[in-house]
Amino acid sequence: MPGVGGDTLDRVPPRSRRARLSDVHDLASGMPHATIVPGPAGNPVYQVGGKSFVFFRTPRPDAVDPETGERYDDVIVIWVPAEDDKLALTQDPDTPFFTTDHFRGHLSVLVRGSRIPELTLRELTEVIQDAWLSRASAARARRWLAENGSGAAGST
Repeated sequence: MPGVGGDTLDRVPPRSRRARLSDVHDLASGMPHATIVPGPAGNPVYQVGGKSFVFFRTPRPDAVDPETGERYDDVIVIWVPAEDDKLALTQDPDTPFFTTDHFRGHLSVLVRGSRIPELTLRELTEVIQDAWLSRASAARARRWLAENGSGAAGST
């Protein structure tokens, strides 16, 4: 019977299905020259050329549940190419991206891991690719764009 036991999701084209938290790890680690370094609490930090592009953040006082005051324990920091990209993501009420005063002036957006399924895999892929491109060396970025097409990432 269709739709039972995940059959429906299995028939959805892979790039249009809902994103999963594991996709963040798969996409970030799958980018060229990506390395994973442990953060202060063993949390994964994905880097290219020693520059972070996806960072699983530890609970901090600037990202809290507005109702309970509890610190979010699933915040992911994702770099963006420019302030305009940050504003587009954080000011769109249809996306799960946000920022805090702590990140004012920082070219990154925040997203809770629990809200990743609000994105499609295609949307998440674009954001992770843009993050990598924004932090990779110019030569690596050019090479990646040449191999994957200049339209592979959203803002390029």
